[in-house]
Amino acid sequence: MASENNVYMVIGGNGFLGRHIVQQLLDRGDLVSVFDIVERYNDVQFYAGDITDQESIASALRKSGTTCIIHTASPHATLNNPALFHKVNVEGTKTIIAAAVETGVRKLVFTSSAGVAFNGADVIDADERVSFPKVPMDAYNDTKAKAEVAVLEANGKGGLLTVALRPSGIFGPGDRQAMSGLYQVYERGQTHFQIGDNTNLFDWTYVGNVARAHLFAADKLDNQPPAPPLSALEKIPMTVDEVPPLNDAEQALLNFPVLPIDITTGHHQIPTCEARPLGPYVTPPPNAEKIAAAFEDPNYERTPRPVLRTRFDQLSEPALKRAKLSRPDVHPLQVAGQVFFITNGEPTYFWDFPRMRSPRGIIKLPKSVGLAAATGSEWFGWLTGKDVTFTKFKVTFSCATRYHNIEKARRVLGYEPEVGIEEGVKRMVEWWYADYLANQKKSSK
Repeated sequence: MASENNVYMVIGGNGFLGRHIVQQLLDRGDLVSVFDIVERYNDVQFYAGDITDQESIASALRKSGTTCIIHTASPHATLNNPALFHKVNVEGTKTIIAAAVETGVRKLVFTSSAGVAFNGADVIDADERVSFPKVPMDAYNDTKAKAEVAVLEANGKGGLLTVALRPSGIFGPGDRQAMSGLYQVYERGQTHFQIGDNTNLFDWTYVGNVARAHLFAADKLDNQPPAPPLSALEKIPMTVDEVPPLNDAEQALLNFPVLPIDITTGHHQIPTCEARPLGPYVTPPPNAEKIAAAFEDPNYERTPRPVLRTRFDQLSEPALKRAKLSRPDVHPLQVAGQVFFITNGEPTYFWDFPRMRSPRGIIKLPKSVGLAAATGSEWFGWLTGKDVTFTKFKVTFSCATRYHNIEKARRVLGYEPEVGIEEGVKRMVEWWYADYLANQKKSSK
């Protein structure tokens, strides 16, 4: 369904993620234009320009009548060009913010990265409270973090509402970078080599799911929070004990159960005291039939599955009160001024993902698997017989556990991944192979 009264501009809309966002906006009937360096499609209004040129951006915003910017533009993370990262990610983002305020744009959705919270150590079920590392893992995510800060600080200035999304491991149709590399590994017969022991879980995220999250964020940016921020109260509380208890609207947002994501793994149920299989018994418990029926009922909204939290949960009442105190102008359950991790919600062992499929079917590993220890390029190159460039970052990236908690995105944005890992890989491979064949046909003419 088209968003009422919004005209969208996707900056970087001809890139991998940007194009998926443009297509989803078109599919639901929205007005959309693209600001980018090169024009690749002719189905939307296109504006060429440099995102560090404020007048260029402001002119495009005025001509298009844009009310909502979705900013996805960024150099590819594999480039070794810190100066370019800073120019595009930091200076470019600040320029976009200035142009948006100048032209009265109401909304800005920014594509950040889950990597802003990664410093080489394991990231295990991390939520949005995780802070930026003091020593960044790489220049790309360092500049992404600085751009994210600029976006959040701009929230509310000049009437602009902002939000940042942190996707992890984006893949899918249109991804020429990762798929080309995976195919080269396949052609060289190197699929049986790996770095590390493959016990590290990693969040891969289907590009269409990431694009949908951007649309959800844009749609809900101007929604009112479930309770006023503390700054709106007559007297701003100074301690956690003085913060008002959660009201009915806040409780309603937090107290319905969100079920495990099982798109790839298949449906599974979690028993509770009031919804469980009964098993053998001598004397049935009270309400036995009701308990068993509740376990089989797929409609969780009418089935008692209690939401239990500890004080360490970011959505517990104590944690929310602390969040309100730390940012009295922003309610922790609103969209504007917030960050959200966006993943498929189904972490996968790192090396299981690239081995899932090939253009010729499932890749079957031989019985004897060569295991490359994480000691750098010499060992890996000796095993493969190829010259490879393996940096400390690439080795660390391949061996670290990195998965994130997306409950906040599910509750506040209403985000739910629609395409699972397995189906997403199938779509990516089928797209890439069709594109590969088409290019082969062109080159043979």
